[in-house]
Amino acid sequence: MRLTKIWKNRAPGDRHLSTYFCFAVLRFVLVFVPQLGYVHPDEFFQSVEVMTGDHFRLEHTRTWEFNNSMPVRSITLPFALLRVPWSFYEFIAIYLRTWWNIDILGTYAYVVFPRIIYTLISYSNDWCLYRICRLYGMRFEIRLLALGSSWVLLVFGTRTFSNSLEMAMCSWLLCLVAECMLRTNTVVYKKEFLEEKYEKAESISERVRIWKLKNALPAHNLQHLLAMSTICVAGVFNRPTFLLFGAPMVFFWLLRGMGTRSVTFRDFNLRIALFCLCSLPALIVFIFCDSLYYQHLTVGELHMMHLTIDNFVFTPWNFIKANLDSAQTASHGVHPCYVHLMVNMPLLFNVLALASLGAFAQLLLRFFQAEYQVLPRFQSIVSLMSGAIFVPLFFLSLINHQEPRFLLPVTLPLLLLHAPKLVTGFSAKYPFQKEHPLLRRFYDVILSSKASAPYLLKIWYVSNVALTLFFGFIHQAGLYPLAVDMSHVVATKPAATHIHLMTSHMYSLPLHLVNIPSSRVLHFNMQTHQRYRRQRDFYLYEYGGLSLDFLMQKVKLISGNCEVKLSGPNRLRYKLYLAIPASLSGELHEALERSNASSYLNFELLNIFYPHLSTEAFPRLQGRHPCDLDAPHWTDDDLRGTCAVEQPPSFSVSYLTKQFSSFVHQLGLALYEIDVRRKKPRSVEPKTAALPETPATFLMDFTLFPQFLICLALCIAAAQAGFLASPVTTYSAAPAYAATYAAAAPVAYTAPVTTYAAAAPAYSTYAAAAPAYSTYAAAAPAYTASVYSAPAYTAPVATYAAAPAYTAPITTYAAPAVVSPFLKKK
Repeated sequence: MRLTKIWKNRAPGDRHLSTYFCFAVLRFVLVFVPQLGYVHPDEFFQSVEVMTGDHFRLEHTRTWEFNNSMPVRSITLPFALLRVPWSFYEFIAIYLRTWWNIDILGTYAYVVFPRIIYTLISYSNDWCLYRICRLYGMRFEIRLLALGSSWVLLVFGTRTFSNSLEMAMCSWLLCLVAECMLRTNTVVYKKEFLEEKYEKAESISERVRIWKLKNALPAHNLQHLLAMSTICVAGVFNRPTFLLFGAPMVFFWLLRGMGTRSVTFRDFNLRIALFCLCSLPALIVFIFCDSLYYQHLTVGELHMMHLTIDNFVFTPWNFIKANLDSAQTASHGVHPCYVHLMVNMPLLFNVLALASLGAFAQLLLRFFQAEYQVLPRFQSIVSLMSGAIFVPLFFLSLINHQEPRFLLPVTLPLLLLHAPKLVTGFSAKYPFQKEHPLLRRFYDVILSSKASAPYLLKIWYVSNVALTLFFGFIHQAGLYPLAVDMSHVVATKPAATHIHLMTSHMYSLPLHLVNIPSSRVLHFNMQTHQRYRRQRDFYLYEYGGLSLDFLMQKVKLISGNCEVKLSGPNRLRYKLYLAIPASLSGELHEALERSNASSYLNFELLNIFYPHLSTEAFPRLQGRHPCDLDAPHWTDDDLRGTCAVEQPPSFSVSYLTKQFSSFVHQLGLALYEIDVRRKKPRSVEPKTAALPETPATFLMDFTLFPQFLICLALCIAAAQAGFLASPVTTYSAAPAYAATYAAAAPVAYTAPVTTYAAAAPAYSTYAAAAPAYSTYAAAAPAYTASVYSAPAYTAPVATYAAAPAYTAPITTYAAPAVVSPFLKKK
């Protein structure tokens, strides 16, 4: 009871701090859950996809940003943060597999392990915020609570975005600049105070004492110079937009102490020169590593010292050139200039974004009204944080492609300035210079502490929890289980079987999560100590937001190509899958009906991965339950918005329950297996002499009699033409016969004649080598198998084998190729 009373009576700061620690632990736990939400493809394709694929020799996608001719992404930081840790992880995995038969390499490890590294880096944002608060005497409890509970840290901070690294580097740089500013202000103030005392001192002993105190002051002019320059170089190579975020911070570092007697423009110029010199080591390392990775620089060229400017790669310049091309940036999406200010800022920081925008507008208003006495001092922490927020926000708004993650680096300065407003309200006192009834009403209803303080923290919690659930566990969340399922399909497929996966209206699937050994590199067999290359057996077709009618054309094209390979000499088997949001399954059925492919394409629903929400295919509020999802129910769909298994619209509980169930079922990713329907071949029993003649057998003989007469006439004509002595030449007449035959029945027998013509060379050689019928009969099964997909040929072969009347002509002429296709006709 006593502990409970102490816990309830603890200070508000302690309550905020304990809540922060809960969110800090939750951030690390969410890495192992893991979060299935797919925020943006750049989470994988700008770092993890390439590094994991290269290290484990897996199939992976190298985007245009990693093109060797003009790469725009530096490989140095991803290599240091991912490739090096993967080496240690692989070493442990090998020994665990050898000693305890435990395999820790798989799709789960490929997702979780890189996120652990980036999550540990994200905690440096918390430390920087705490460090700045302690330096300037601010309350750190509520600020840490706002940072820890923000969905920016819970989602983006645990993902492998280059923007997450950019946010951490901006926090490091901001912490160093804030520390340098405080130290310079303190040292300059003490120095000027001692100089003033020195001038007023009357005795020599007092002057000596003041002089010793003045020389004992710590150095401040070049504090943290090497660390800051290295962070700036790494940040620019990570994302060149770091120039916009780091420029105001470096400017404040260069300008600190200016305006006093101790710091002059000579110190300002000296700082710039030494800052550039200290950045050279990091610059050389990044350029050298990138040039080696992208093969612009080789060890042989280094040894021979045959080096030119073309041997070095400067990826930030390539990035800037690519983004200066308006067509290039427009391919990723074009946004108005106000999107960052009006949409992305409130989306990331909700009520605190409104507070920061209002505070900055108030500063601008006072500046233009020449009320300089109420403005913060230029070299204060408020000016530094305001510049770190709105200077990059202004320049980023000039770029036509704007995403919320581009503003992640403003998180720390914004929360440092405005997080206490979650407890105190928007404004503790009347913020306007003039008294007006409307302004007073606006302040009393919205801005005052009494009106806003009770609700702001609750709004902050609710909005951040909702956004964490949406982007962390719902948005495009079906891709991870799809990758796991495809990994199992590839691992358990039969030999000589190709897997084809088509995706539509969803983000790109990271291939390294499917865990397929690469077909582009050599692998090493640890048992035989030999190198080998794997054949490619997994094909991914991504069609983005392609309309479903065009998607069905792609399905028919790919399935047709696979059928050609299946009927070819290698007889490559295949499995064709289609992954599409469940909300589009009804439209998929309608597109299938419009494409006239439902007669030979069979869609079988294998699985639905929940949850999955694609904003490109948002679920309908009123669905056709359950015809929109399950392919067997498509037969009940009349394509008019209703189906045979659905109740008529009403306000009954049953109808509303089914509609809700339909909406929930649309929040998934449907996986279909596409099969080509094939007709089963007829099994015809051979005739025997003991059986009496029935009307059916008589009818069969009657239908075969004209065919026999035509065949006999063709054989006599061939004999008269003098082709009996050469079986090969006799067989060469088959194309002409095939043409005649195709003309007689152009619809039903077009495909079999094509198949037969493809097999003709094998039979020509065989007929010349062995004209005996017994040998031909041994080869006949192979020919029958080659046209097995055409059932019309099967029954006559069985009838022909049982009819003794046909034996003599074939033995005499030794030209079965002329007779075979005709006898196979129904």
